[in-house]
Amino acid sequence: MSNRTLPRLLQSPAVLLLLVWMLVPLSMTLYFSFIRYVLNNLRRPEWTTPALSNWRGFGNYEFVLKSKDFLFAIQNSLLIVCSILFLTVILGVLIAVLINKSFPGQGIVRVLLISPFFVMPAVNAVLWINMILDPVLGLQGIAVAGLNEMVAGLREMPVLGGFFSLWPEFNPISFRATQTSAYAVIIMVTWQWTPFAILIFMTSLQSEDQQQKEAAILDGASTWSQFRFLTLPHLGRPIAIVVMIQAIFHLSLYAEIEIVSRGNGNKNLPYLIGEFANNNIGAASATGIFAVILANIVAIFLLRMIGKTLME
Repeated sequence: MSNRTLPRLLQSPAVLLLLVWMLVPLSMTLYFSFIRYVLNNLRRPEWTTPALSNWRGFGNYEFVLKSKDFLFAIQNSLLIVCSILFLTVILGVLIAVLINKSFPGQGIVRVLLISPFFVMPAVNAVLWINMILDPVLGLQGIAVAGLNEMVAGLREMPVLGGFFSLWPEFNPISFRATQTSAYAVIIMVTWQWTPFAILIFMTSLQSEDQQQKEAAILDGASTWSQFRFLTLPHLGRPIAIVVMIQAIFHLSLYAEIEIVSRGNGNKNLPYLIGEFANNNIGAASATGIFAVILANIVAIFLLRMIGKTLME
């Protein structure tokens, strides 16, 4: 037996298990997407069983494509994912650079910054939508009410009162509304996942070449020049890795959307799959295939971007 055969034989059980683990659900989803499979149908009870006689071809895909929420779900998925990635990377880099310097209580600050990442998504959504973003009982409502009271007091001033009388009364934002519920999801997920980016960036900054920074300081380089030409290129690979990992997770967001708006004008592909899965398993499976295709497109784009970054 050659030196290569034995390692392959030892690895084969794990490889076969992984193939079965991935191929069986995918194959069943593909099969369901080509048949009429409806859980509750009194007029056509034969559709309630996943039989091959209920073959529909691409009918489920056509039904999903013609659905009024399909294109909106794709657009909303990309909006949420891209916004979260942009905010977490920007905030993660800035905070990591800020706390990378030594200061009293540095360890406690680092622990507090990382702690939101360990909050469960459902708990995170409930806390944000009820305790912070609620327009009446949340911190947002309290802050807006206090701001209106302050402006009302300023209007009574003898000199500047006329100026403040032109100010309109501020109204709190209802983040459960159709137009703003997606922004609530972006805010709460950004708060939860920024610590992940901070942790990766802080670890990378520990290996930054300090001799280059000292030489740049001696040459008179400003703080912005040091960050732009030394720190930011050093964080290129960690940024690419953070983007790829977070994109995979954020494409499957569900709990936050369910808790914030119940899908009222704020749906992504996983949420649309959940709606179809309540009864129409065929349409849900077809939507799942579309979600897999979208995830692969995003993954190919990110892998190419990461590969280019790693080769530089």
